[in-house]
Amino acid sequence: MSQGNLEPVRRAPRPLDPGVTIGHVHLRTADIDRIREFYVDLLGFDVMAEERDVPGWGTTGDVLFLSAGGYHHHLGFNTWKSAGGPPQPDGVAGLHHIAVRYPTREGLADALRRLRSVDWPIRQATDHGTHEAIYISDPDGNDVELMWDRSPAEWPRDGQGHISGAFGPDLDLDELASVGTVAQE
Repeated sequence: MSQGNLEPVRRAPRPLDPGVTIGHVHLRTADIDRIREFYVDLLGFDVMAEERDVPGWGTTGDVLFLSAGGYHHHLGFNTWKSAGGPPQPDGVAGLHHIAVRYPTREGLADALRRLRSVDWPIRQATDHGTHEAIYISDPDGNDVELMWDRSPAEWPRDGQGHISGAFGPDLDLDELASVGTVAQE
């Protein structure tokens, strides 16, 4: 299964199956209840499982597994080594961000309206050519990209089929927020 139609700048000597995807991301959190409020109550993920005092990684802690569409989990959170801890500071190696891909531009617009309804800070909003992206931070300081992919036929590319212009202009958030609102009224 192909996931796009770009030519790589460099092919792996032994490439993965082109259908490989990232199944889920598991993050440390300081507070399961606070992170649930953000991802479930604000963004709209479903809780697939939540347990307290679960053994793991040489300690015990709380766990939360979230999904959209009935998958076992897209996002996992735990407090095994992080309960009550501060966010990871800038200037250290680690995860830059996770991306939540919406199937439609209307879905991304809905996410923006949800964020605006509680005045959630937006760090950056960019049209990358291949996709539109809104960057925020969750309550633990994890950076999250909310995004919608354009059709691969629309992706910008150079003469050799490589991606080009991936760091495009800022998104017009007011225009995006209006997407899909007429159909809902």
